[in-house]
Amino acid sequence: MPRKIELEKGRLVLTEKEVEGFLERIVTPIGTSAKADVPRRYLGRRVYVIVTKVTGNLTKDKE
Repeated sequence: MPRKIELEKGRLVLTEKEVEGFLERIVTPIGTSAKADVPRRYLGRRVYVIVTKVTGNLTKDKE
């Protein structure tokens, strides 16, 4: 079964065949704005950033 992401408030629907992958990044400050670095291979590509309510870092949780 194909995976699908739908936003209830918007019209965006992403299916598995349309998505190359997902990246996890922490947004960092830059001047009066913010940024999330992505690999150079995505220059010129359309990307979607999914913002979660949880803040965190990229280190693995201790078990």
